[in-house]
Amino acid sequence: MKPMTELQTARLTLRRWLAADREPFARMNRDPAVMRFMPALLSTEESDSLVDRIEAHFEQHGFGLWAAELRETARLVGFIGLAVPRFEAPFMPAVEIGWRLDKDVWRQGLATEGAREVVRHAFEDLELASLVSFTVPANLASLRVMEKLGMTHDSSDDFDHPLLPEGHPLKRHVLYRLMPAEAP
Repeated sequence: MKPMTELQTARLTLRRWLAADREPFARMNRDPAVMRFMPALLSTEESDSLVDRIEAHFEQHGFGLWAAELRETARLVGFIGLAVPRFEAPFMPAVEIGWRLDKDVWRQGLATEGAREVVRHAFEDLELASLVSFTVPANLASLRVMEKLGMTHDSSDDFDHPLLPEGHPLKRHVLYRLMPAEAP
């Protein structure tokens, strides 16, 4: 299995990160709307550190959270990809599919479009046995993407995020799963 450095959809290129991606990504990570369901806004330094961790993940695992750019304009609009969660939970070990897109491209189906290609890659190219995705119950847009991907939810899998303190409003998470036979 050769790691893929780029995936294509009709409207997106999913690729490794470039130095030029850091500023627009940092801007996104400072946006309260984009980060609504994340524990905190990220400073430029924290955002850059996240890009460094993403790139290190690619080197370690051969896959990661690809920078998502619009094919028509080559503009970075966020990320879509795969990650091994950095915490212990009852569903681990697992590979997560996730996304974060800039608010001006929301409601255009880009997260679903990119995630479908990532699912294909995960199961056909990487031959992963399953995928998970998780978020807070209030994140209806991400829950809809998970459902469009054919992911299923069992409330017995829901969990309290171990990296968040007791009483944190985002502590409770719902977990969705996808097996290759269920993929679109």
